[in-house]
Amino acid sequence: MKLERELMRGAGPTAVLKLLSTQSMYGYQLVETLAKQTNGVLAMGQSTLYPMLYNLQSKGLIEAEWQDAPNGRQRKYYNLTTKGKRKLKADLDAWKKLTGAMANLGVLPDTTVGALA
Repeated sequence: MKLERELMRGAGPTAVLKLLSTQSMYGYQLVETLAKQTNGVLAMGQSTLYPMLYNLQSKGLIEAEWQDAPNGRQRKYYNLTTKGKRKLKADLDAWKKLTGAMANLGVLPDTTVGALA
């Protein structure tokens, strides 16, 4: 199941920031991890991810640095900035409020809210 475009616009950047809060990642690694950890719900192609990364970088939420990969080639790894950490916290708080409200309406079970933390 893929999310509609509007839902993905809100969920995608927050999901990327959340992944980068755990470790530095390169683009393809982000694509693969998003697909795997969300059972395909937040799967996105590189043509969607890279403009999103550029946007997050232009806002100062992430930064990039080139590092050597095990195969000797260079990869661009993305890291969360201090500003990105603050944005992620605010976004997660908003998602918790939203999912809590949806649970109150009977749309989501209450157990879903804790899974976002």
